[in-house]
Amino acid sequence: MTWLLLAGAIVSEVAATLSLRASEGLRKKAWIAPIAIFYAGAFGLLTLTLIQGMPVGIAYGIWAASGVALTAIGAHVFFKERLTWRMTAGIVLIAIGVFIIELGSATH
Repeated sequence: MTWLLLAGAIVSEVAATLSLRASEGLRKKAWIAPIAIFYAGAFGLLTLTLIQGMPVGIAYGIWAASGVALTAIGAHVFFKERLTWRMTAGIVLIAIGVFIIELGSATH
């Protein structure tokens, strides 16, 4: 259950950040409510993840790293933002790092 809560927090944070991009700097007012709802959801789900007992270093590390990677991919898909080979390599390294963090947490 803890991992599902963390996954929900990550998806909510990425949705909020991509909505912020879609709002064009909050000039498109229709995006303000979804942004607020998604960010509130992200922090709420992250809080529940921590309440369930996941260590904050692991939860925040995975949340932040996954958010960076998924936001870069989402920006490329939805907004045609550039995604270079170096950025892609960084995303791969982030994925490896998240995997290593997950392995490290399993030993405790």
